[in-house]
Amino acid sequence: MSVGLLLITHHELGKALLNTAVGTLGHNPFCSATLSVARELEPEVFNARATRLVNEIDSGDGVLVLTDMYGSTPGNIACCLRNDHRIAVVAGVNLPMLLRIFNYAQLDLDELTEKALSGGRDGVIHCPNRCPSES
Repeated sequence: MSVGLLLITHHELGKALLNTAVGTLGHNPFCSATLSVARELEPEVFNARATRLVNEIDSGDGVLVLTDMYGSTPGNIACCLRNDHRIAVVAGVNLPMLLRIFNYAQLDLDELTEKALSGGRDGVIHCPNRCPSES
């Protein structure tokens, strides 16, 4: 068994990030799903969809839910899932975060959550004023 992965984001952002991570590494080590949130439907509809997706991808080891922005509709939907101890939610999803957890997919939910946080933080840097090929 392994941790499931659910991305809840505005529009198609989660799907694009997941596809990019899979394309970069060549595989997806998780049972994963994305939920694209748009204005057309009420949050209650998305809450029900998110709960259904969690149940589909949870093999018994829990689900890591990544969302794009804390306090937004996708973030609020993600946080509503936390009523269950087998779900961890991290806001601020980015590509470095996904790539980090892809490389540590064998970890348990708590350890994987920490890897998501460190990958997200470590992936945000101020780039030098020179071209990397000028080194």
